[in-house]
Amino acid sequence: MQITDVRIRQVAKEGKMKAIVSITVDDEFVIHDIKIIEGEKGLFIAMPSRKTEEGEYRDIAHPINSKTRDRIHGTILAHYQKAIENGLLDEAQ
Repeated sequence: MQITDVRIRQVAKEGKMKAIVSITVDDEFVIHDIKIIEGEKGLFIAMPSRKTEEGEYRDIAHPINSKTRDRIHGTILAHYQKAIENGLLDEAQ
């Protein structure tokens, strides 16, 4: 599996959510609404989710192993940092 495209949209400059991301996998499959969030230990990604009737959030799409999650996480955050360095996004607060 190769991530062949990463598109980042910055959200409000204040708050924990920094951006919304869409990734394309193998030029064939797109995952929208991945969130970049500022946590206590730094930036992390949250996969797209929906709220259940019980009030819990469940991922709609997600990697099934840690190697794939790490690859997605690393690729997204590298693109996010590069966009900040190139002045395309405001730096995370």
